[in-house]
Amino acid sequence: MSGNSFISRSVTREAAARLIAKAIAASERVGFEPVVAIVDAAGNLKAFERSDKSSYLAVNIAIDKAYTAASFGLSTAQWVDLLEDRGASNLRHVPRVMAAAGGFPIMEDGAVIGGLGISGGSWAQDQEAGEEALRNFGQ
Repeated sequence: MSGNSFISRSVTREAAARLIAKAIAASERVGFEPVVAIVDAAGNLKAFERSDKSSYLAVNIAIDKAYTAASFGLSTAQWVDLLEDRGASNLRHVPRVMAAAGGFPIMEDGAVIGGLGISGGSWAQDQEAGEEALRNFGQ
């Protein structure tokens, strides 16, 4: 190996489908109609599901939550606090950065392999459903 490349890992289609199912079940238990997006490690959409009664606006929000979480390896709830910092506040103007609870990095062995975004409930509902989904997913 020449040292000019590295091996990266990414969430599989099967794992993304399992996590979508866990997120929908968690959202239903919490009490809202979700939009759930899974992106791969590069932030590209891997899996998506929108319940029949969810908001159209929630579609892009869920995708951007997943993208933000995968891109930085931080939950979008953490971004709420980060953007309050004067040094980071201009990041709120970067396209697709979503600082609203409900976005989570998908981790495996300490590496980001993708992102989960849930939208459609209140910020607390989105956060609760995502945390539950990841716990049940085995993270």
